[in-house]
Amino acid sequence: MNRTELVDAVSTDTGLTRQQSEAALEAIVYEVTAGVRGGNPVRITGFGTFKLRERKARRGRNPQTGAPVRVKASKGIGFTPGVKLKADLNSKGALAKPKAAPAPRAAASATKAVATRTVATKTAAKKAAPAKRATATKAVATKAVAKKAAVKKVAAKATPARATAAKRPAATKAVARKAPAKRATKRT
Repeated sequence: MNRTELVDAVSTDTGLTRQQSEAALEAIVYEVTAGVRGGNPVRITGFGTFKLRERKARRGRNPQTGAPVRVKASKGIGFTPGVKLKADLNSKGALAKPKAAPAPRAAASATKAVATRTVATKTAAKKAAPAKRATATKAVATKAVAKKAAVKKVAAKATPARATAAKRPAATKAVARKAPAKRATKRT
């Protein structure tokens, strides 16, 4: 079992979220490490004891050449299993699962109610915002229609000038067009 599988199993067994289970596991590992590093044995009743093991400096041998080598002093950790762990390992029956701690109902329901209100408020705000935009868009569109109507009225009064422009020959319009510009090419 690796760390991820352990976190998932603890989450399933205890009813905690995955993040809460991971935080709990990190806290346990930290406390065991800090305790053992400080020289204090860490006892978990029914599970076992973690102890600091100090190794003195010694002389060893290089396995390839057989030459003597100095090995520095180091610290290690020892684990002594508890009575209950030994009994569980040697029993043939199934292990009893730990009971999940019941979640406090008042706090859970209060949290749900706050979350529901927050979501409802955000949803209502999102629905209201597009309505304001639509109203503003309708007002702009109405103003644009009014301007077009005013332009048509003015154009209707000036029809004699437009009629003369419409009677011009098509050739005159063609002369007004410019020829496409030539591309300037660089010579190197």
